[in-house]
Formats: sequence, C-alpha cells, structure tokens
Amino acid sequence: MKKRRAYYAAAMLSAGALALSACSSGGSSSGSTANADLTKAKVQKVTLGTPADAKGPATAVSGAKKGGTVRALEPAGINHLDPAQAYVNQEQVIGQLFSRTLTSYKIDPKTGDTLLVGDLATDTGTESDGGKTWTYHLKDNLKWQDGTPITSDQVKYGIERLYSSYETAGPQYLQAWLSGQDFRKVYPGPAGGQSLPDSVIGTPDSKTIVFHFLAPHADAPYAMALSGSGPILKAKDTGPKYDTAPFSDGPYQIASYSPGKALELVRNKNWDADSDPIRNAYPDKWDFQLGVAQPGLTQRLEAQAGADKDAVSLVQSTDPTQTSVLADPKYKSRLVSAYEPFVDVFNINMTRIKDVRVRQAIIDAFPMQQVQTALGGPQQGDLGTNLIGPTTGGFKPSDPYGKLTKPNGDPEAAKALLKQAGVTNLKLTYAFSNTQRWQNVATTLKNSFAKAGITLETKGIDSTAYYTLIGKVNNPYDLYRTGWGADWPNASTIIPPTMDGRLIADNDPNYSHLNDPYVNQQIDAIGKLTDVNAAAAQWQTLSEYIMKNDAPEIPYLYDKYYNIYGDGLGGISFNAPLGTINPNTIYVK
Repeated sequence: MKKRRAYYAAAMLSAGALALSACSSGGSSSGSTANADLTKAKVQKVTLGTPADAKGPATAVSGAKKGGTVRALEPAGINHLDPAQAYVNQEQVIGQLFSRTLTSYKIDPKTGDTLLVGDLATDTGTESDGGKTWTYHLKDNLKWQDGTPITSDQVKYGIERLYSSYETAGPQYLQAWLSGQDFRKVYPGPAGGQSLPDSVIGTPDSKTIVFHFLAPHADAPYAMALSGSGPILKAKDTGPKYDTAPFSDGPYQIASYSPGKALELVRNKNWDADSDPIRNAYPDKWDFQLGVAQPGLTQRLEAQAGADKDAVSLVQSTDPTQTSVLADPKYKSRLVSAYEPFVDVFNINMTRIKDVRVRQAIIDAFPMQQVQTALGGPQQGDLGTNLIGPTTGGFKPSDPYGKLTKPNGDPEAAKALLKQAGVTNLKLTYAFSNTQRWQNVATTLKNSFAKAGITLETKGIDSTAYYTLIGKVNNPYDLYRTGWGADWPNASTIIPPTMDGRLIADNDPNYSHLNDPYVNQQIDAIGKLTDVNAAAAQWQTLSEYIMKNDAPEIPYLYDKYYNIYGDGLGGISFNAPLGTINPNTIYVK
C-alpha cells in the first residue's frame, strides 16, 4: 500500500515536496457552492450505483455544447502518465481523460452527487465466495484509439503489469489482495511471457474477468476505480517508456507532451460515448500548461486575459496571498469551495515521546486556529479534530480534547498534564518544510507552546527532502506535519496504513510510530467485515479510541479546494473522491 499524500499538499503546503496521493460541486451552471459565506464547502455522499447507472452516455449538462479548447493551469509537471503509476490526484484526474477503469465515479453536473458505477464494466461487480471472488463483465463496443477491440485478457494483462519491477508508484491493493504483500516474489510480471493462473484472475470469455482474492474485500468496487485497474494493449506496451506515451481508451488521446511544460490532448475518434456514463467530453482539445508558479497561477485566473478566459486549475487551490482577493463578490459566480479527502495533521514522534500524558499536553497546547490562519484561513480548510475527514464514510464529528472550544490552545490544561507526568522544562524539536509560510507557522507554534512551558526548537528541512527525512524511523524530530487522504471514501484506506504498528519502517506512512496491540488487533478484525457500512462505523470508533488513548497525532485541518475558473467555461463540478475539479463535465461556452 503506497503513500497517498495529496499533490496539493506538496505543492501548496510543503512548497515543492511533491508527494503521492487518496466534496462538492461548484460553478454557476452546476451546483455552485458560492453563497453568503464563501468559506463554506459542501460534503457530498458517495454511493454505489446500479447497472442502469452504468449505461452511457453521460448525463447531459444543461446549456453545454461541443467544441473549443480548455486551458488547464497546473503548478508542476506530471510525474506519471502511465495509469499503473498514477497515484497523485493530479495524475489520476488527468488520466481520466484518456484512460478508463473497470469502475469510476459518476458525478451529477447539477448537484455534485456522486455514484460509483461501472465504467468499462457493466456494473460495480458481483461478489461470491463470501466476498473473495469478484466478477466483472465488459460493455459492448469498447475500443482503443486505433480501433482495436478491448477484451478481458487485456484487462488481465493490465493487472499483471502492475507486478512489474518498474511499476512502483501506483496503488498496490489489487496485487496484494491477489498475491499477498510480497506479490513481486510470487509473480514477476508479464514481461517474461508468464501469466497469472486462472485461479488468480480468470478470463472465461472475451468479456468476463474474475478476480480471486486471498481474503474477502467488500471494498473491491472502489479499488477498481483506482488508476491501473483498466486494460493495457500488449502490442502497445513499451514498458517504462509507457509512462510518457500511454495508449488511449478514453475520449482523448495524447497529441503532444513536453514533460514539465505542456500536454495537449485531442479527441479519440474510436471512443464510444454510448458506453461511457462518466465523461461528456465536450471540448475538442485540452491544453495543459505545466509549471505555472503561484501566485501567478491564481492571478491569471483572476485576470482571465485572452485564452485564460477558458482556463481552470484541476488541482491547485488559490495562493494564500490571493484568498482575500477572491472574497470580492465579483468572483462569486466562478468560485469553487469543496472538501478534499485529505486531513492535515501534526505527527508526534512516539519513539521519542513515550508518555501519553505528554502527547496529550502537546495536543492541548497546539494553536490550531492560528495555524489555519497562517495557511490561508478557513477558505483553505476547516478546523479538524478527527483522523477521518468529512468526505469519508462513517465520519462523525469528535473532539476529545475540546480543541474547537479553545482553538488557540489551552496552555493551563497542558501544564497540568505535564505536571502529572512529572515533566518540567519540556523541550521539543519541530521539523518543517523550510519555506516562508512554514517558517511563519514555526514561529506561531514556538510562541504558543512557550505559554504552556514547552520550549520548541524549530528545524527547517529542505522541502524536496522533507518526507524522506521525517519518514525515517530513527529521525531526530518530535513534531512534524503530514497529510493523508483516503483512496476511496472509506477509512479502510486511512487507519490501517497510518496506524498499524506492524508496518513501521522507513518511509512507511505510520509517521508517529504508533504500535498499540489493541489497535493492530482491531485493524485485522474490522478488515474482515464484509459489510462496508458496518466497517465504516467501526473505523470511526477505532479512530476515536486512538485519539483518546494513544494521542499519536494532532489533526487540525480538513482540506479544501478553493479557487476560481475562467468564466468562459461551464459545467464546473467537483470530484469528491479525488479532491479535484471534475474535467468530465466541463464545456467551453
């Protein structure tokens, strides 16, 4: 299971520390979130659709028309175009334009309501054998960009390819579910001509794929929506080189690509709209301009000069310096404020700080509202006190330390806990990405902790090496910030990867080094449940236990996408599971 740190968190919060990734609608024509209080964002519920919901074409957007070019402004280059490598939300959302998966998210262009439906498949899957076996059937008239029919053996080849030694950046759920955590030792990939047996993945006919997992997985329909669950045409597979020139089975194909600079997509004439319930594909072209630095990116959207009138940023929230500018009513009609699936936290290093009372004191002293202000205010994220964010199934508000009552910290409560622990003159080392914004946060924390009798030594780290350095188990820091997002709207992709003590290792996302035997036991027990809703409720209960009894992290922000787009565009909606603008409903007016 790979790290799913938000792209935006790296670009906006960590200023260059690019990290791996895992809700609402906005826009005057598609359920705008603009209202009297523009800091508010709407939470969208994600539910399973029916076979009827999987039928194309996609629901028409009122007033939409075909044609034109959308300009997408993105602050950095694209690390991976190969669907098997795409795990950052930027890569995943761009990939939707030229790559399809067995399932995907169908977003209502008016309300933003989201259904998980069959994309290439006729439905979200049929389970048997107690949830260990999942069967999918392909739709009719599916073709590659050269007209070659899409078949089940190509889907199997695409999954087999995930085992290849060079496919290291993408999701690993399917491989691990099929062959165990050491899946590469079980099967090396298809390059040598070897194939997985039918007892692992069967293709009884050209339209049927049968997955045989080692254990029940009620979340399988959601995993099939992740990049990499779709087919690969073996004749076009160029191995590692596929990462810059993938073959299309979606509505667009790559016309040109200059890494770090530009990507141009044009129509794929062999895409069948009647098979696709997800993608409207109104524009003729997509012009991605990469490496557009802030605050210039936001300022270009404000000015919308020339072709920027038809511009949008799929992943980048507004630069904090422009937050107050966007409060002007003139931007209201083209403003999007929507929850992303990411929760920002400050990790407390439990290897170094072993007394839970000391960790609880640090939580009490933490000035979450002041940190929120330093990062751009409530437009960039709501104050958060839960390990699980509001876009995740089973979420319930919880605030065991009363942080929302005293959001600037409770130094007296912190002092009392430290006294109980027999600790005086507590000194902590805080590591941060060495940029101006995080330097400001460091100063804020230092002053606030001093009020609780805690001395904070601040240590700036080069932003490009930030996650590598804090990811070491024996790192010399007591406190550091990270963020995490669900791979799909269930906490099974939040609590296990970040809280399982058996996974502690360098670069593992259990950054606090929590190793509570009860938590480990509960992770195993909940993971065996076949009822997704029952599991979601238990993940929430376990998250509350962790915060109360272990205090490994300080959740402080439920992240938001907050930005404007050019008013030459319509059909703006939001992809809640990815935390990005949804390109599939956009049209040029």
